Amino acid sequence: MASQKAQSSGLWQSAPRKLVLSDDEVHVWRAYLLQTGSMMDRFCDVLAEDEVARSKRFRFDSDRQKFIVARGVLRLILCRYIAAEPSQLRFTYGPYGKPVLLDKGEECSLRFNLSHSADLALYAISDKREVGIDVESLNSNIAPQGIARRFFSSREAGEICGLPPERQREAFFHCWTRKEAYVKARGEGLSFPLDRFEVPLASGTSVTLLREIRELESASIWSLYQVPAARGYSAALVVEGGRCGLRFWECFTGEGL
Repeated sequence: MASQKAQSSGLWQSAPRKLVLSDDEVHVWRAYLLQTGSMMDRFCDVLAEDEVARSKRFRFDSDRQKFIVARGVLRLILCRYIAAEPSQLRFTYGPYGKPVLLDKGEECSLRFNLSHSADLALYAISDKREVGIDVESLNSNIAPQGIARRFFSSREAGEICGLPPERQREAFFHCWTRKEAYVKARGEGLSFPLDRFEVPLASGTSVTLLREIRELESASIWSLYQVPAARGYSAALVVEGGRCGLRFWECFTGEGL
């Protein structure tokens, strides 16, 4: 099986039909959001009414289709872990909108998070540990220095702005995805200030234990992983607690699910 140490071309593997998720590991799934009309119909059929309503609020068809695929794939993935049909899955939502899976009307021990950017979606699945995942396309049209100075800590902003111009964009997205993954794992979204904690910016970071820089004594420990999503993307995963094992599954939206 794939592990966090293996970042070669064989990292993302086809998942077996019988999946086992232990307490000390997290499964990361990758899916591409551009789908044919027949697959779009399949995804629409498994969504709940509130998800269909949300999809209709998107202004552009491309954004609407990607939302439908991302949520449809999530349902198909989750059904690999619990005995239910995709259309039967029900969710509740935290105060900041993080979804929680229900099982027979009660909160399920399965924890999950998803993120998508451009044509790629990533999903993190765990048992009992809170998780947050974020992926961003490096082609996004942003101004790294201005956003870093506004949202990041002074040390992080200074480190990014001090890099050669050709390296600033990648460093910015490493920082952004790691911070986003952390606040998503906490379930607080951007209501939690991004300058309240710091993350490493260097590429290739395997595992880092995060602590809030203003609450060192009382903060919980979270593990940070860089995720090798695909060329042209930056991605990060944050998991509640100490080090865990990771497995990387390629999500095929045809027979693979």
